[in-house]
Amino acid sequence: MKENDFKNFINNQWIGDSDNIINVYNPATGKSIGTVPNFGAEETRQAIEAAHKAFKAWSKTPAKVRSNYLKRVRELIVENKEELAEIITKEMGKPIAEARGEIDYTANFFEWNAEEAKRVYGRIIPGRDENNRMQVIKQPVGVVASISPWNFPAAALCKKLPAALAAGCTIVIKPASQAPITAIKLMELFEKAEVPKGVVNLVTGKSSEIGAELMSNPKVRKVSFTGSTEIGKLLIKQSADNVKKLSLELGGHAPFIILDDADMEKAVQGVLACKFRASGQTCICANRVYVQKKVYNKFVELFAKEVKKFNVGNGLDDNVNMGPIIDKHGYQKVKDQVDDAVEKGATLVVGGPGECKEDNVYYYLPTVLKDITSDMIIMEEETFGPVAPVQMFEDDNEAIQLANDSVYGLASYVYTASLKRGTKIAEELEYGIVGWNDGAPSAPEAPFGGVKESGYASEGGIEGVDAYLETKYISMNLI
Repeated sequence: MKENDFKNFINNQWIGDSDNIINVYNPATGKSIGTVPNFGAEETRQAIEAAHKAFKAWSKTPAKVRSNYLKRVRELIVENKEELAEIITKEMGKPIAEARGEIDYTANFFEWNAEEAKRVYGRIIPGRDENNRMQVIKQPVGVVASISPWNFPAAALCKKLPAALAAGCTIVIKPASQAPITAIKLMELFEKAEVPKGVVNLVTGKSSEIGAELMSNPKVRKVSFTGSTEIGKLLIKQSADNVKKLSLELGGHAPFIILDDADMEKAVQGVLACKFRASGQTCICANRVYVQKKVYNKFVELFAKEVKKFNVGNGLDDNVNMGPIIDKHGYQKVKDQVDDAVEKGATLVVGGPGECKEDNVYYYLPTVLKDITSDMIIMEEETFGPVAPVQMFEDDNEAIQLANDSVYGLASYVYTASLKRGTKIAEELEYGIVGWNDGAPSAPEAPFGGVKESGYASEGGIEGVDAYLETKYISMNLI
């Protein structure tokens, strides 16, 4: 195989097939940066068998030992930060500075979960009589499957991976075909850290075949998926046949509320950081910006001025702070939503379609729309692109109503200087995450998850490891 022909990692063996491959393209150049195996059900079963065989020993490995493995992998991630960041930028296009930040974030998840491995606690319950003893213990669920997206090739995977290992589970990883190389490079670090064979396995290829095997195989006891609500609903149906546990982090349509008492400069910076990270291709970025009438025009003016400063291009250029859209489908969706909004009366303040320099290269300029109304598609569907539609509201109750008028419930934001107003709105927002005067609330030590059609179960925090544990109650009589 050639230098850039990457292999899969199963039972600590590197396997590949040069005649059956998937090309991975750099969305900023349209050129291939390497290939990965185009595997299917057979290889997935091999990975599941390896994980299943390794589970018994790994689950009984002392928590401190599992913790030390995770710490070693974290050290290797930090040591290889620049290489990993460059791969992320080449795979999915985000600016290199953002990619470095993603690697820091990833390393922090390993650090957090390495410590949480030692804090999987049970409890003692007072017995029913003098000879009765009752206790609750936590045990790993078993073999876990991770299905992660392309927009955060390291971070989305590593919200799942170290938590599962900390709990004592073994894992089969299916990264997105658009950006699988980062995950493969992480497997190299696991090998270097001498994590026991079969504990971590990775398969790339046909999503339908791999997914079907992961969902139907009874040896996989838990699936953690990050992706679209449409696919999440399909997994829920498929999980019913063997009552498989699921963690689902699905679509989002985050509202960003700015009240008239907010620090306007900080609100602008908050939306900038939240909306345009990864070219707006994130599940928690601001999709709907709601600004109170009194400060609406001021906000739009300040915001548009800052948006004009973005430098769009190849993320490997240190001067670039916004990269391309991942592919033609993503570009067309953004364009269609903006066209629909303008046709229905929205005003294009700044931005619009960028120039497509070559085949398979799609840029959309950072865009601000005003005069937005709720009947526009962009206010109903997730955009996944660098467009900020700004709608006016009259009072707090209207803001809450507009924000909650969605089937999604992942992330939301509110900017206000008022403790009373902020508390009320934060408590009434129907979202799993609320950023109050904070456009970047995600942290390894905090739970990350949604409600409604944005999924269920959390990643991060104490909830992150708990998602990979079973609860067992033991009642014992002394006789």
